[in-house]
Amino acid sequence: MSELKEYYIFIVSNHFLKSASIVLLSIVFAKLVDIVFTLVFRRMVDKTATKLDDKILHLLHKPIFYSILFIGFNLSVKIAPFPDYVDYAMTGIFKTITIVIWLFVVSKILLMSMEWASRKTRSNSLLQKNTVPLFNNLGKIAIGIFGAYFIFLSWDININGILASAGVLGVVLGLAAKDTVSNFFAGIFLLADAPFKEGDYILLETGERGYVTQMGLRSTRFMTRDDIEITIPNSVIATSKIVNESGGPGEAERVRVTLMISYDSDLGEAKETLIHIAKENTNVLKTPEPRVRLREFADSGLRLQLLFWIQKPEIRGRTVDAVNTEIHKQFSEKNILIPYPTMKVLLPNT
Repeated sequence: MSELKEYYIFIVSNHFLKSASIVLLSIVFAKLVDIVFTLVFRRMVDKTATKLDDKILHLLHKPIFYSILFIGFNLSVKIAPFPDYVDYAMTGIFKTITIVIWLFVVSKILLMSMEWASRKTRSNSLLQKNTVPLFNNLGKIAIGIFGAYFIFLSWDININGILASAGVLGVVLGLAAKDTVSNFFAGIFLLADAPFKEGDYILLETGERGYVTQMGLRSTRFMTRDDIEITIPNSVIATSKIVNESGGPGEAERVRVTLMISYDSDLGEAKETLIHIAKENTNVLKTPEPRVRLREFADSGLRLQLLFWIQKPEIRGRTVDAVNTEIHKQFSEKNILIPYPTMKVLLPNT
């Protein structure tokens, strides 16, 4: 018994051994808490129908483990006879690492919760699938601000002066970077109004067509058919006419091919030929069926319009090319004339 007492007194009197003992105990205690936390809450989440709480539990047990571990490390540093600057640096590092871990976990939980809530809410609710990126970006900004605040506190930095200076600096930067501020607010309105979303096939006012690849708070990126990524400031998009070819109930869209035939050609045969060409093309949908309309009795012929549906907007170009090629071929074979301007030159008799 006396030997144990002497051993205890020796450890207590030796600061380094005491610090090492606290580190060891913190590792054991953190592991025990992690096991108990997992076992207790695992039984609770297993009783629920949703998988969201399972994912949150999976994300939480590691930050809790490391938080307890770093608390023990911090206590061991306080007990060890280190210089003040080492104590200050080690304490700040442990606190900063803990804050960064929790910031990462909270941002992941926020994103998963919003995605889960967007699937459960009504279609007219504010939180929908197309507004999730908006709240995700705003949430990350808020988490980043709070994280920076707590990191400053962990290093015992007084931020009152920084906040006062930030107010003045914000006004100056707002005037100097008005385009960036304009893009930021335009990005918020675009994400909230959602005229298009990531993955949609859009037509820009300048004529480019392609898929939206990323919607940010400053700019929007989309990939053209030439595999060229274009980045457009949100303030420009907000004031431009954007055609969303993926909008509506689905991506299927109707294509119109306009042409003219001469008055001497057989109108019925021309209509039947056009419908047959559309039905034989593999990119043209069977339902709704292709149809032909006589649009106008023009000066040089009959203006016809072939209407058919395709599954995706990106195949419009090659489908129209194939249909036009087949029209020219079969009209030539069936002697259906397509009028074109001609010039007659009269030479005087000499």
